[in-house]
Amino acid sequence: MPPKLNTRKPTGIVPWPLVLIEGEEGSGKSYCAAQFSASELIGQTYWIDLAEGSADEYAAIEGADYEIVVHDGSYRSILEQVEAAHAEARRAALAGEPPIVLVIDSASALWRMLTTWTQERARRSRKNRQILSDDPDAAVDITMNLWNDTVDRWMRVIHLLQTFSGIVVCLARGKEVTSVDDNGNPIPKQKEWRVQGHKDLGFDSTVWVRLKRDEEPQIIKARSLRLRVEKRRPMRLPKFTIEHLVFDLMGCSVASQPRDLTALSGDRVTTWLDEHDVADCEDVAKLRSLWRKVAGPEEGLERREVLTIRADIEARVNEVENAPTEMGERQPTDGDRLREAAAREEQDGDTEPPEPEPVVRTRRRAARTSRTTSATSRS
Repeated sequence: MPPKLNTRKPTGIVPWPLVLIEGEEGSGKSYCAAQFSASELIGQTYWIDLAEGSADEYAAIEGADYEIVVHDGSYRSILEQVEAAHAEARRAALAGEPPIVLVIDSASALWRMLTTWTQERARRSRKNRQILSDDPDAAVDITMNLWNDTVDRWMRVIHLLQTFSGIVVCLARGKEVTSVDDNGNPIPKQKEWRVQGHKDLGFDSTVWVRLKRDEEPQIIKARSLRLRVEKRRPMRLPKFTIEHLVFDLMGCSVASQPRDLTALSGDRVTTWLDEHDVADCEDVAKLRSLWRKVAGPEEGLERREVLTIRADIEARVNEVENAPTEMGERQPTDGDRLREAAAREEQDGDTEPPEPEPVVRTRRRAARTSRTTSATSRS
């Protein structure tokens, strides 16, 4: 039987936006975000300060009302806080409360942290350690798999922001830089504007605003039926505010919903592992139960996906059962025991190893032995 077509009717409701505000230093990006927190059309505002350090000071703006989200600076901590804000925004939306606002200040700092992490990982590789030992100033080769890990971490945050049940204001640094050709060489007397962050940050945003100190604010692009911005002709807004942009120009209201954006995945392995928290599970019995569960027809997984997931579960069970007891120590695995036995045999020299005792004597082998004995007695 062919699969059943799964459809739904469009709602026509304007979704809550991911607002990108980028620009020069001192152009008013953080000021606009703090000013927006005073709006009577929104609920609680949460501010995640990432290496900018302006969240406390901007609370002095008249009417500003937001809470600073505390994190320890690590990617894991930042991601957890974004997930917590995502859950709180969903709760508020289901309760019919005004929309939650999340301010990220800034996306440039997050991307810079991830690229630094990538460079550090590259320097720790065996190949690059050898190169740097010969020449500490040598160029480090960053392989594609490391960049893929970086982009994956970035996209986990971006997907949460895109599906946020409220309004996200994402700040970023932008500046004019010298243009380069396809080989990375600078082009004389040619400039271009560049946003400091992942190259798709502008595409992933719902509306993109640029601020400059000596020019009027500009809307570079907007994914909206009500707000039309022509290609290469930014819309100038002399009296720009985020409240005016979101509620008047884009038409958002209390009826707005998060953008319906399902994350795309080549297979369901990662999703299944994350949903069942396999990587952090310490309960061996639960892991073995998951090993059996994954093959069930209700899971809807292909055979290759089941095999991959089971391999990850088995690896996790091995990690739990052979966890380190002290620094550098861990319980011996079967492989360790075999290697140890082989090492002892080499040390013993000509000493013959003892004959292994059979654990189980099968019925077929017993019958074969009986026939051999009978034949010997007849002869």
